[in-house]
Amino acid sequence: MQTITKLKMLRNTVDGLRAGGARIALVPTMGALHEGHLTLVRAARAAADHVVVSIFVNPTQFGEGEDLDAYPRQLAADSALLEAEDVSAIWAPAPEEVYPQGYATNVSVAGVSSGLCGDDRPGHFDGVATVVCKLFNQVRPDCAFFGEKDWQQLAVIRRMSRDLDLTLPHVDAVHGVPTVREEDGLAMSSRNAYLSKEQRAAAGTLPRAMQAAIAAMKSGVAAAGALKELEDTLLTSGFESIDYAELRDADTIELANEASENTRLFLAARIGGTRLIDNMPAALNV
Repeated sequence: MQTITKLKMLRNTVDGLRAGGARIALVPTMGALHEGHLTLVRAARAAADHVVVSIFVNPTQFGEGEDLDAYPRQLAADSALLEAEDVSAIWAPAPEEVYPQGYATNVSVAGVSSGLCGDDRPGHFDGVATVVCKLFNQVRPDCAFFGEKDWQQLAVIRRMSRDLDLTLPHVDAVHGVPTVREEDGLAMSSRNAYLSKEQRAAAGTLPRAMQAAIAAMKSGVAAAGALKELEDTLLTSGFESIDYAELRDADTIELANEASENTRLFLAARIGGTRLIDNMPAALNV
């Protein structure tokens, strides 16, 4: 396994891996890897001959006052995990390698980037779309894998890939992989490490409250009432605030007033200064 920090070396390495028609899968990450990331790597290995994992804490997707400086960086530990998963290469560039002096281009995806985290984190999805577009052009993979925990992000990347014709010839599939959860149901996230022992125990309320809200809607409770009960449960369980608890169309991310055949429940809540996000299918037939 190689760890690559310069674009020229990356392209030479990828060209070598591709020799003979081998397929290459990309797993973009910001490091601080956990079982959720490794699940993406395993899915990628099942779909391709070689896996390239990018580890890059992308500054353009962090807003003012967010945790860019505090975001965990542990390349040595991440490398050991990826080597055990038979990854072919790690792409770990410095910020100036990705955004050289004079950089002036931005990718913005309308529609699916509106609402939810798009409203709460202005500019976030521009940063995501820009860096993923660059990663696709840098690695030129045949397929790429992303976690469904960041469902809106996945929708943004799929829309960008279609609109900019990135799906062929270099990226023929943007795959979503189901959310990996802890034993108590909390979605795995690098930010879970920020939680104290007490906060972590309280955080387990989040997926249970979401499941209860979905069950209530399926039993005939109006969405507004189920969502209000969800918010009240979290606020009495140790969460300081709720950024959003909403039903949205799974494909367009448009707001939905009631659960239907293609809706998901989206939630973002803060506990101890840490912002946790999650989403679950709320389709009536699921």
